[in-house]
Amino acid sequence: MNRRIFLMGGGAALAAPPGGQLRVGLIGAGGRGRYLAGVFEKDPAVRVVAVCDVYEPNLEKGLSQLGHPAKAYRNYRKLLEDPEIDIVIIATPEHWHHRMLLDALAADKDVYVEKPLCHTPEEGAELVRAARASDRIVQVGMQRRSYDLYLRARDLVQTGRLGAVRMVRSWWLNNRLRRRADRRLEGPLDWDQWQGPAPRRPLDPHRFFNWRAYSDYSGGIVADQGAHVFDAIHLIMQAGFPSAVNASAGQVHTPKVDTPESVVVAAEYDKEDFIAVFTINYAAMKYYYRNDQLNQYDGDKARLDIGREEFAVYDQGAEDKPAVREVSPFPFRHASEVHVADFLESVRTRRRPTAPVELGFQAALVVQLANISLREGRRVRWNAAAMRVEV
Repeated sequence: MNRRIFLMGGGAALAAPPGGQLRVGLIGAGGRGRYLAGVFEKDPAVRVVAVCDVYEPNLEKGLSQLGHPAKAYRNYRKLLEDPEIDIVIIATPEHWHHRMLLDALAADKDVYVEKPLCHTPEEGAELVRAARASDRIVQVGMQRRSYDLYLRARDLVQTGRLGAVRMVRSWWLNNRLRRRADRRLEGPLDWDQWQGPAPRRPLDPHRFFNWRAYSDYSGGIVADQGAHVFDAIHLIMQAGFPSAVNASAGQVHTPKVDTPESVVVAAEYDKEDFIAVFTINYAAMKYYYRNDQLNQYDGDKARLDIGREEFAVYDQGAEDKPAVREVSPFPFRHASEVHVADFLESVRTRRRPTAPVELGFQAALVVQLANISLREGRRVRWNAAAMRVEV
């Protein structure tokens, strides 16, 4: 189709999809947002009817990939005003999740929001209250909760197969130091809108393209990836909020940014009687995709090792050969596909989704407490009853 047809911002109403279809609006048409839009449209009863982005090249790409007409928006609040939209996908940088989710709930939309759920503990507590007061369905993008491999691992651990698990050890390795440092804007960007609730800074393409490494917009790589890891630990251990978190970090080696590449986080779970240690090093060598992360559950009878697409159980006294080994028949991207399918089923039936706001906040909170620990140089305690950080 002609590109100009796609870019008619907020024009006349589109022809209605066939009866019973769910209409979706995408907020944030970067790589992850475009991927999710494609996953949503694998369901024949779903159509993405609107795309919003403040960076024109992303807006164009988001509209073009659909293969059918859709409305273009450059302000997410205008998209939320559209009465034809049933669902919104929030796939923006982390610093916008809190405000956008509150506004989407107020606009009576069901929401799929990417992780981490929020930027601070205070934002998370407010979102939990707002979600509980709403009848809307909200799914946080913690896709391991819908993944067959992790669900089977959860069931295995809960049978007592490992014995008492008092420690979980996990790591994620990659390298961000070798990435392209200076990218240029390829089209118009509404910088003021993109900054939103963040501190005002001069226009800086490096901040825009590398926002995950700036504390103004993100909890750093430890939060971006740690939210996934701690959510999986919470799932498999059936754990709730941490009682305390302590963290240590190396120096920052990436030019311009203010978040470290190498961080160790120790989270304590008093109620469940275990600690979870997460080590992230994005200044490491580049590993094969299948080897870049691992979680190890140390029981007093056996150990569970689980990665992206397989897990193995090693019994005490027989560590050289797994007693149990399971490989998912699906690639890791399948986790996102079944997670979206779970959300859509919840929208249709109004049942509780797999990863509601409360669980998304539990995962985000661990890495937020880790960042507070780094800033303040102390072990940070969480008061779950009062939903606040202990001073």
